[in-house]
Amino acid sequence: MTEAVDSAGVRLNSRLADQGEEILDSAVADRFEEYLSLILRWNARVNLTAIRDEEGILGRHFVESIACARALPAGIATLLDFGSGAGFPGIPIALCRPEIAVTLAESQGKKAAFLSEAVRVLGLATKVHSGRAETLPRKFDCVTLRAVDHMELAVQAAAGLVVPGGWLALMTTGGDIEKLEAAAGAEFSWSATALVSDASDRLLALGSKKANAAGQSDSSLG
Repeated sequence: MTEAVDSAGVRLNSRLADQGEEILDSAVADRFEEYLSLILRWNARVNLTAIRDEEGILGRHFVESIACARALPAGIATLLDFGSGAGFPGIPIALCRPEIAVTLAESQGKKAAFLSEAVRVLGLATKVHSGRAETLPRKFDCVTLRAVDHMELAVQAAAGLVVPGGWLALMTTGGDIEKLEAAAGAEFSWSATALVSDASDRLLALGSKKANAAGQSDSSLG
């Protein structure tokens, strides 16, 4: 087998094709290969992800994050990846949807350092916020969450970072979806779709925030 056939980018595209998903163009696939190499090097000394083998990262983290990127609605200009960790799904979104200005928020210093290095190596315009997402002074068209500690509390905080008319995107399981939707509050209406992934029962829950949510909140105070 030649090196090109065995490359991570080719294997990633093979997994996408097997799932009936559109493959990545060669330039984007190459950047995912660089990203994988960086994860593997850093994971040897920093606990970025419990999934440590190439095939696991390709099949679970990359394919699932690519599916999320493609499922996000059109028209999103700004996106916050809340508790980004090793960059999932924020970095794949930046690679697959370059029209979206992505901010990666990560409070753990070593993981934030990894994100900064990944952004540099991949040549992304993505911003890295080394601190708690809740401290950001602005709101976003879309906020994504995946495998964040204390997920219900994180969803509550993330809901306040979404602009009226914006989106909350939760990568979760069928068993957790109802409690997470409830944590976001009554300002959101929800739809869910299955995520392409090596793991079963993985869903993307998309919550649309009412366009007049801020006005309703103000009026309720009076």
